[in-house]
Amino acid sequence: MFDVIVIGAGAAGMMSAVTASRLGKSVLLIEKNKQSGKKLAITGKGRCNVTNNCGTDELLSNIPRNAKFLYGAVTKFPPSETIRFFEEIGVPLKTERGKRVFPVSDKASDIVFALEKELDKNGVKIVRAKANSLMIENGVCVGVKTSGGDFYANSVILAAGGKSYPKTGSDGFGYVLAKQGGHTVIEPTPSLVPLVTEEKWVKSACGLTLKNTALKLLDGEKVIYEDFGEVSFTCDGLGGATVLSASSHIPEMRENRYTVVLDIKSALSEKKLDARILRDFSENRGKTFAEVLRKLLPKEITGAFSELSGIPFDKKIDEITKNERKTLLNLLKNLTFHIKDFRPIDEAIITRGGVKTSEISPKTMESRITKGLFFAGEIIDADAYTGGFNLQIAFSTGKLAGENA
Repeated sequence: MFDVIVIGAGAAGMMSAVTASRLGKSVLLIEKNKQSGKKLAITGKGRCNVTNNCGTDELLSNIPRNAKFLYGAVTKFPPSETIRFFEEIGVPLKTERGKRVFPVSDKASDIVFALEKELDKNGVKIVRAKANSLMIENGVCVGVKTSGGDFYANSVILAAGGKSYPKTGSDGFGYVLAKQGGHTVIEPTPSLVPLVTEEKWVKSACGLTLKNTALKLLDGEKVIYEDFGEVSFTCDGLGGATVLSASSHIPEMRENRYTVVLDIKSALSEKKLDARILRDFSENRGKTFAEVLRKLLPKEITGAFSELSGIPFDKKIDEITKNERKTLLNLLKNLTFHIKDFRPIDEAIITRGGVKTSEISPKTMESRITKGLFFAGEIIDADAYTGGFNLQIAFSTGKLAGENA
């Protein structure tokens, strides 16, 4: 018999277990993977964007879904407390562009190791087994049936993740457990995920990353999101930090509804860019369009620009008309992509959807339906933009659930 059982040794689960054990409770952590923090170890391209060094209001403004529900959790355990927590357990942190916080070592494994060390230090027992079902008696969660046996506790924290990156253990089974507790699960969909475009030419630029690019996401003719930074080309569409953030502003994917417009020469106004093109043309008289285009753009997209502008590669600069030059200018400032779909949910950084927030107490993270059952992390229907905000949600809800369980 334990005081607290935590299901899932991810960011939220480990924070819950550390918190409860520090309060003197006996804690059992159930994890089906051979290693803890498997998803945490690959976040931020293996560097782990732990949190965002911002205030509570800014954090909440970066949570488009159910920010009000998270107010209590993030106010009680804001980014400043997350930073303090990790530095106190031996992980020096640094703040980079966009207030993103990383380990000084640039190693996500340092975050995982520090949490594991803290679990061990506080006597948390870890069982490597699959949680098969919750044990509920008279509306109270009293334990968990696992592939390694049955375990009883006064409280159970469900921190089993969402459906993104299923190979790390987030395979959606946590939703099955939540439903056993009588909970409604909002249909999980991908968030912070690459986008598939109608334009097939992107395949020829696959792997290319454009920096300092201005992005607009349009719903019909209305701009619903703007960003600036990196955009990558994939085999069937667009990726990169700004595109991932844009994806979280698409509530429901409908073909032919959304477009992404890129300004790949954002440092120059249209007037200055036109003057630059005219100068390049003037200095390269007698040369082909291809030769000049390679000075303006990465070679991977020159073919597409030739095709889209209607200017043949072998056309002499002297023969290019004013209208053709204007078409080229417009492409550089308004390169448009028609969004066809999200990439699959198993490629998403985070899951949108999950356990309905109205069925969870925002003050304690306890179920309003089944006493003794708590929730933490991605399993809850709340997600944020890229930049360390989602991990902060995991740590804040994990801390609150651990305290109250």
